[in-house]
Amino acid sequence: MDSFAFIIHPLDPKRDVSRKYPLLGRVLPESAIHFLSQFWPPVELSRITGARSIATGKEIEGWLIAVPYTARRMLELPPAEVYRKIIAAGHLAERLGAKMLGLGAYTSVVGDGGLTIARELDIGVTSGDSYTVAVSVEATIEAVLRMGLDLGSAQVAVVGASGAIGRAVSQLLAPRSGNMLLVGRDLARLQVTAAAVTAAGNANISLTTDVDEIQTADVVVTVTSSGGALVTPDILKRGAIVCDVSRPRDVSWQTSRQRQDVLVIDGGLVRVPGAVDFGFDYGLPAGMTYGCMAETMALTFEGLFEDYSLGKDIPLTNIRRIEAIATRHGFSLAALRSYEQKLDDIVIQKVRAQAYAGGMG
Repeated sequence: MDSFAFIIHPLDPKRDVSRKYPLLGRVLPESAIHFLSQFWPPVELSRITGARSIATGKEIEGWLIAVPYTARRMLELPPAEVYRKIIAAGHLAERLGAKMLGLGAYTSVVGDGGLTIARELDIGVTSGDSYTVAVSVEATIEAVLRMGLDLGSAQVAVVGASGAIGRAVSQLLAPRSGNMLLVGRDLARLQVTAAAVTAAGNANISLTTDVDEIQTADVVVTVTSSGGALVTPDILKRGAIVCDVSRPRDVSWQTSRQRQDVLVIDGGLVRVPGAVDFGFDYGLPAGMTYGCMAETMALTFEGLFEDYSLGKDIPLTNIRRIEAIATRHGFSLAALRSYEQKLDDIVIQKVRAQAYAGGMG
């Protein structure tokens, strides 16, 4: 049976450590978890079973492997030290028999976007970014339709547009949007994105390094690696739709409580074909996973045990290819969710009502 492994790491230190080690999660302060993570080896969390292709009937198995570093520690430590831990997790995947390795959350962001890690391993490696882009754009378009907006006349902002995922999201949305705001920390890199967006569509493009400028945007897709609540309730336009692709989240938890007139959706959630059992609770409903893990699984179904979605550029051809592969095997966009809760029509109608009551648009 073909197999894969997927690397995850703690996003909320105490909560996520408690999922594997309940006692340690309760008694250790967060500072101790950050400190001890340097000395803790990668851990096999669970075996994944039951995923089955609707196209071929092929079943695959996999493993969840945890790298103990939090996002904060990965930002603080030298890249070489973080590489060492991720590569050790890759070697664990090889010993388990995996033919494909997916890099989850910050493990795909560190340094050169997985290229160094892939060179040290004898199995295929992917960041999963290509399919993450595809399903995040699909979810954004679905949310726009359900909120009754016209994407063609809306201002669309992409926060983190100078990164690999942000650039690709911008390129895919450009033909559908007449007005785009690209937000990033580096103006020179934003100009590279702007050139790619211009080639992809007819959007009128503005650039900024100030995230506060998204207060004019009707639709926001945020895909940064900032590691925290970059988007706060006070900088969002009434009636705005925000797709938060980043983990840890870019959109603060306060937004859902303070802004009943704004729709925040989780980006990149996918339903897996078959009766999949991940063997571990990593915060999502049964049968669902993130786009990055879904890409790893889709490549395994296809028997493409090759490096994919690595580095700081994501060709649109790679996105279209993995989207076709995933669709063929039965992966699909999950129901829209917000802060890990299902978004039904009643909730969306309430947001619309609040937005229009205050003069949406």
